[in-house]
Amino acid sequence: MQRILYLGMGWTCVALGFVGVWVPLLPTTIFLIIAAWAFARSSPELRQWLLTHPRFGRSLSNWYDHGMISPRAKASAVTLMAVSYTILWLTSEIGMIGLAAVGLTLGACAAFVLTRPQPEPGSAVSGEDADGGL
Repeated sequence: MQRILYLGMGWTCVALGFVGVWVPLLPTTIFLIIAAWAFARSSPELRQWLLTHPRFGRSLSNWYDHGMISPRAKASAVTLMAVSYTILWLTSEIGMIGLAAVGLTLGACAAFVLTRPQPEPGSAVSGEDADGGL
């Protein structure tokens, strides 16, 4: 039963990740990281499929093996956080405490992303050429 739940979670996250390729504000990589985690608990073959995927595999492997995020992915993540916060600030009525809480949370997330190591350009673990730095 637990295996089925992990498989379901994995496939749901794969679907959301692939939709995120075409939907600008839906993240791709985090859903694929969660899918790989779920597949590790239910189907090693599916996890390996994700880690060797021609487009997403290198970024996922960089994260799992080295905790690395490519410079392009860092820039995309932080930019989208800033754009999302700006939209929230301009359109929401949650008040200053809510805006401050969201701002602090996004700031902490951005700091985490920016402080992760990144692959050296041209190295064997660099993901810039194969996956667009996702």
